[in-house]
Formats: sequence, structure tokens, C-alpha cells
Amino acid sequence: MGAGVVQKDSGGGSRRRRARGRARPMAEINVTPFVDVMLVLLIIFMVAAPLMTVGVPVELPKTAANALPADAEEPLTVTVTVDGDVMIQETIVARDGLIGKMRAIAAERANDRVFLRADGAVPYAEVVQVMGALNRAGFSNIGLVTEAGGPSLDGEN
Repeated sequence: MGAGVVQKDSGGGSRRRRARGRARPMAEINVTPFVDVMLVLLIIFMVAAPLMTVGVPVELPKTAANALPADAEEPLTVTVTVDGDVMIQETIVARDGLIGKMRAIAAERANDRVFLRADGAVPYAEVVQVMGALNRAGFSNIGLVTEAGGPSLDGEN
């Protein structure tokens, strides 16, 4: 086997090259902190997103109607659950006290828009009774909340 001879420099030249190599700025971007921040933000949004929806779970009927325009005020929502309970926002209200509560709310609000959410299994007569109570309380602008993606009744889906 062959043996080779390695020749060393006088010492001064190799040190200078190493010193220059250390003094050069790193030209690579460190993305680890960026990824960490993005993962934290992703977790925050995943936890917060379900909290942004209205809290009363009902199975809304599906329709092909367009969405109503949004207001500057927080929308007032009345919900009729499958059990027959009537709720203003997330508070259960007795049916005989609904008109009184809604009149008190109407006195404090600037507009008369209210969104009525009703489970698809609730009979139509109960929904109409709640609509009549809302109208009697001073809310003449009643929007029925549905889910998109239902039949359009024109032969096209």
C-alpha cells in the first residue's frame, strides 16, 4: 500500500482562511421560529373557531335561498329547539313570557331585525306561533335561518 506525504503550510495562511470563514454572515434563513409561531396560531384558531358559532344546536332545514346582508349590530337570534323550547340567544324563555322579553329588547335595539332558527323537526305551526309572537312584540323584520345546499325546486341541484 502506498503511503503519502502531507505537506503543511507555514501556519499563517491557513489561520487567515479560517478566520475569514467565521466572520462571514450566515446566508440561510432560520425558519424554525416562523414555523413555531405559525403552529401556535393554528392551535389558537382551531380552539377559537367553534366558539364563534351560535351555541344552540339545531338541525336547520336546507334551502337554496341567498344569505341576508349583515348588520353593524349583533344579530338577535330566537331559536326553537326540537324539544319545543324557545331561546333568545342562548337563554331559555317561557312561551308565555316571550312577548314581554322581546318588547323589552325591542326598546333597547336600533333595528327590528330578528333571526328565527328552528329545528327541521319542529312542526310548522309552532314556528308560525313564535313568528306571530315576535311580530306582536314589535319585530316585523324576521329572517328564517336555514342551511345552504338544499333543493332549489327548479329541477337543478
